[in-house]
Amino acid sequence: MKRLFDCRLTPDRKLRTLDEAHAFLQDRRMLTLTQDSAIPSLFAATHEEAYDATKKGFASWPKTKWSWGGELAERATIQAKKFGARISVPAEATGLEDRGEHHVVTLEDGKTVESRTVVIATGARYCKLPVPRIEEFEGTGVYYAATQVEAQLCRDDPVVVVGGGNSAGQATLFLARHAAHVRLLIRGDDLGKSMSRYLADRIERSPDVEVMRNTEVRELVGDGGLEALVVENKQTGERRTIAARALFVFIGAEPYTRWVGDHVALDERGFILTGESAARAAGNGTWEQLGRQPLLLETSCPGIFAVGDVRATSIKRVASAVGEGSMAVRLVYEHLEHIGGVR
Repeated sequence: MKRLFDCRLTPDRKLRTLDEAHAFLQDRRMLTLTQDSAIPSLFAATHEEAYDATKKGFASWPKTKWSWGGELAERATIQAKKFGARISVPAEATGLEDRGEHHVVTLEDGKTVESRTVVIATGARYCKLPVPRIEEFEGTGVYYAATQVEAQLCRDDPVVVVGGGNSAGQATLFLARHAAHVRLLIRGDDLGKSMSRYLADRIERSPDVEVMRNTEVRELVGDGGLEALVVENKQTGERRTIAARALFVFIGAEPYTRWVGDHVALDERGFILTGESAARAAGNGTWEQLGRQPLLLETSCPGIFAVGDVRATSIKRVASAVGEGSMAVRLVYEHLEHIGGVR
């Protein structure tokens, strides 16, 4: 346990033992709260509970060299429970408001969770094509990621990729190594407009890829499985049916922020503003009254933080999201110290 707590939690204090860490956290009577509505799940634990659970046995990080995503998530859940976390599934957030010195998260069933700080990590959801039957084929013919699993499912079959960004370009080149033929559909006429030039050049030189410009999907065809697509040329209005056993959609993502209302400032795409951008968006004197500016991951509302894909200007990668989550813990301490909440 020494290595777990051998870290600097305050500028002038370093904790080296479990008992010292417990005394430090118990003295501050802190509640850790994180919310993920997209999964959805809710985690809350007091440090007293974490201490008691840890005394009974700490679940060390998996010693295997690798794990599937589901297995890793399950082990992380077990770890959280051993530290006293309370997990509620599902627990979708539907509202956010202030109540005195606390923030209140309203859940779908009407219950509320109250805390001095909130960390929003609800992520973003893949945008779907606005065509009939799209949900019917999701997971069996319509995909939002191109990994080895999907590549094996459509091996030697004709596939279609929709999107004009780098994700679509990378997926197209990857799938071209496995599928019989790949068609890439873009709404405009310039492949390099929103895609890196090196990707666009490789796609245009690939003999296994056909780029269909100014083209959109109108219908999905199939009985029990995806068989073909009806596509339309936006310039001519001509429709044609093309064979497709798999459809890969890469047309961006939508942040899961509808539930926050106007409680925190959002950018024009609905992502949560943090740091300096949040201060400019607030514009109501809140931060001048506090005598400080928002912390790096803090929103326009003091004490509410955003991390990962839901945050504007984030990298939109798993590794960076995990790092931001770790940073948020320290920033929560800074906020509580500033308002006198850490004693």
